[in-house]
Formats: sequence, structure tokens, C-alpha cells
Amino acid sequence: MTKRNKIIYWIATVWLALGMTSTGIVQVMKIKEETDMMARLGYPLYFLTIIGVWKLLGVVAILVPKFPLVKEWAYAGFFFVMSGAVVSHLAVGDAAKDFFGPVLLIILTVVSWYFRPHSRKLITADI
Repeated sequence: MTKRNKIIYWIATVWLALGMTSTGIVQVMKIKEETDMMARLGYPLYFLTIIGVWKLLGVVAILVPKFPLVKEWAYAGFFFVMSGAVVSHLAVGDAAKDFFGPVLLIILTVVSWYFRPHSRKLITADI
């Protein structure tokens, strides 16, 4: 892995971790803005707890060394939950500003996943 790729990986991963941690905490705490948004999107409030806990566990998974299979699941989960947020905002006709956070986190997820070091990748045997 080149030095450039390592820098890209860590910048994207740190920002991804910060974004997922902060939104995960806000969701677990059920801050009023989050509960209002979930109601507007038509989701039950207990989704906040589920998604928030998943985000926090995903952050741990991508930051700790080893466990490449768990990392793959965490990256996939981040992509699914954030793309689901984009589609949800589209479905209710939200303004473009409401897409910024989820789209940014999707980009950071893809960049972090793509530039992750070999030691953090799932290696499968050829069959």
C-alpha cells in the first residue's frame, strides 16, 4: 500500500467513524430532531435505537485490527443504511440539504472500503 493510499484510507476512515459515531449517539439518545425526522419519514422510533447501535458497533468493527469478515459486514451495513436514508428522503420529497449527510457518509464508506490496507481485507481462497 502506498503512502498516498494509506493517507486517503485513514482520512476517509476517521471522518466516517466520526460521522457514524456522532449520528449513532444522537439516534440512541433519541434527540428531538431525530425523532421528528423519523416520524416525518414514516419509521417507528425504535428504528433509531437499532440503527444507532448498529452504527456504533460498525465503527468499532472498522477501526479495530483483524476481523476482515466483520469489517465487510460493517461497510455493507453503512452503505445500506445510508443509501436507505437517501431513498427515504427522496420518497418524502425532502430538500437537497437533507441528502448531504447520507451522501457524504456513503462516499466516505466507499473510499474507506476501497483504500483499506491488505491486512483489513477479506481474502478468500480460489475454488
